[in-house]
Amino acid sequence: MASSMAATACATATALSPSTATAQRPSAQGRLVFPAAPPAPTPSGSAPPAAGRLGQPRYSLPLGLRLASVVVAALADPLKVMISGAPASGKGTQCELIKTKFGLVHISAGDLLRAEIAAGSDNGKQAKEFMEKGQLVPDEIVVNMVKDRLLQPDAQENGWLLDGYPRSYSQAMALETLEIRPDVFILLDVPDELLVERVVGRRLDPETGKIYHLKYSPPENEEIASRLTQRFDDTEEKVKLRLQTYYQNIESLLSTYEDIIVKVQGDRTVGDVFAEIEKLLGSSLEKKTEVVSST
Repeated sequence: MASSMAATACATATALSPSTATAQRPSAQGRLVFPAAPPAPTPSGSAPPAAGRLGQPRYSLPLGLRLASVVVAALADPLKVMISGAPASGKGTQCELIKTKFGLVHISAGDLLRAEIAAGSDNGKQAKEFMEKGQLVPDEIVVNMVKDRLLQPDAQENGWLLDGYPRSYSQAMALETLEIRPDVFILLDVPDELLVERVVGRRLDPETGKIYHLKYSPPENEEIASRLTQRFDDTEEKVKLRLQTYYQNIESLLSTYEDIIVKVQGDRTVGDVFAEIEKLLGSSLEKKTEVVSST
C-alpha cells in the first residue's frame, strides 16, 4: 500500500514538474514565501523531531505532500521587467533603485554590446565588423546577445530588468518569437521642456567622472565648476532630435506591449517616482504569488 502511494506521488510530481532543461530552482531572494508545515503533535515526554539541514525541525510529511511542495516551489516565476524613458527621464536612477529593492539582474543592451565586443564572443565579433564599417549592428545580433544574457542562471533565478530595450517593433517581435515577454513595461513620462532643461544643464567632471547639473545638482565649489565640460550632443538642437527618434520608437512598441505598459510620471522627485514603481512591481509579485499558490 505504502509503496503504491509513493509510486503514485512520484508519477504526479513528474507529470507536473518542468523538464530538466527548463526547470528553475526556487529563488534565493525570497520572493515567494511558502509557510512551513505546522509542528506535528508529539506525545508527552517524547523527544522533539530531529533538526533538518537548515536547523528547522524535520517533520514527517506524507511523500505526496512533500513532492507537491517541491513542485509548487519549482513553479515560482521571478519578476521580469522592461523599462523605457527618454534621454534625461531619470531611467538610470530608477534602474538602480529597482535593482537594489527587488534584486533583479539589470541588463542594458548598450552595455551588453560593449561587453560582448570586449570579450571577443561570436556575437561581439560579428557586431564589431558592422561597427568598424560604420553600419548599425543588425537586430538579429543584438537580440541574440539579449537572449543569451536573459537565459543565464542569475537572470533566470532572480528575475531581470531590461533597460531601454527593445527600441523598435522588429526588436520587440524578435523577443516575442523567442517567448521573452515582461510582466510589466514601465514607461517614464516626462514633459519635453523638462527633458531639454535636464540635458542642456548637464555637466561632466573629467577628473572624477561625476555628473552635475547647473540647476538641480550644481558643483560643490568654484574649482570643480571651472573644469566641468558639456557633452557635444547635450545641446537643445541635438536633444530634440534624439527625442523625436525616441518617440517614434516607442510608438512602434505600443501595439506589442499595450496590455502591460504602465506610464509613470517622471517629473517628480526621485523618491516619489520610485514609490509608484515599487508599488507597481510589488502588486505584480503578489499576482504571481496568487497564481503559483492556486496552482
